[in-house]
Amino acid sequence: MTSAPRIEIAEHAGVCYGVERALAMAADAATSAPAPVHTLGPLIHNPLVVDELEQAGVGLADTLDDAASGSVIIRAHGVIPQVIEQARDRGLTVIDATCPYVKRVHHAAERLVADGYQLIVVGESGHPEVEGIMGHADDRACVVSAPCDLDAIEIEKRVGVVVQTTQTQEALADIVSALLARADEVRVINTICSATQERQKAASELASRADVMIVVGGKNSGNTRRLAQICTERCAATHHIEDASEIEATWFAGAELIGITAGASTPSAHIERAVNAICDLTGAVHAR
Repeated sequence: MTSAPRIEIAEHAGVCYGVERALAMAADAATSAPAPVHTLGPLIHNPLVVDELEQAGVGLADTLDDAASGSVIIRAHGVIPQVIEQARDRGLTVIDATCPYVKRVHHAAERLVADGYQLIVVGESGHPEVEGIMGHADDRACVVSAPCDLDAIEIEKRVGVVVQTTQTQEALADIVSALLARADEVRVINTICSATQERQKAASELASRADVMIVVGGKNSGNTRRLAQICTERCAATHHIEDASEIEATWFAGAELIGITAGASTPSAHIERAVNAICDLTGAVHAR
């Protein structure tokens, strides 16, 4: 008789401190802040959470024009300083849920620019966090995601580097190596969040042993997509889901160990729903 597959959750998985803090601030604002209450853009990159917030009375405003009165919550990814100034000028109550680790990047960018360095931001161009970081820089700053992006940039003698909190150490190292070949001085402030590194390391370790990996979290979440990439490189049978309803029984045929990880914007309840769905579909046992 074939034994039931085991489910193991990565040692570090799910919401980080910054996301947990933002969610708590939003929950508090829903009942105590001047109404109506909106987040300026999605509070975090998780569509299910955005829907849950709306049901709790916290709406979504794409721009300040969509939040004409009441309170506005600044997303965990942060914004450029001018947005907060504009919101206050319009008489809105501003609740700043920017992750403290993202604020650290803002301060680092400001210091490097003030010290005369050409700023290089390692990250995804167009990502809300990166846009917020660039708002604390000057017109010499550039965003790069890979060494090849540097080819189109005139590199100055003194370069300062900060990093989007959810980037990998490998991406940072590759870009710094390329910069060292072109600049006289490269000053790096490594602003990758420890929570991101912990989740990536734990996911890598588990995926190396698992027959199937489930990555739970928003498809629009950069850190969750990176977890899925890391897992796929080590376990071909990796599936990135946002909701437990997406899980299919056929994914687990012949599996003995089913691994689960989740992005930093994935609440524990969403992970538990995935575990329960897999148990219902396969009879798997959760190894707690």
